[in-house]
Amino acid sequence: MSSEDAPAEKMPCEDALAEIYLLLDRECSPERDAELRRHIEDCPPCLEEYGIDEQIKHLLARKCGGDLAPAELKSRLRASIRQTVATQGGVTVERTEITVDQRTTRD
Repeated sequence: MSSEDAPAEKMPCEDALAEIYLLLDRECSPERDAELRRHIEDCPPCLEEYGIDEQIKHLLARKCGGDLAPAELKSRLRASIRQTVATQGGVTVERTEITVDQRTTRD
């Protein structure tokens, strides 16, 4: 039997749920996005949780649209989410930060 014929390993619900917001925010690789969506489509409890989280995200965007969170709060939230994903999902989230300084020249 070739590896293509072998049944795909079932993703644990804990892994899928730990990454739901990465999926909602489109922060997954295309491969991981496809894996998560396959799991969610085949798992009614995870599909329900995904739907609830998606509705919460839309509600927050509608009610808080236009208000920007302070940079420090965003940074703390990202760190907390990464920690939660790493702890609950057993995955590593890599990130790169780039700072661009704009300089103007005066004649």
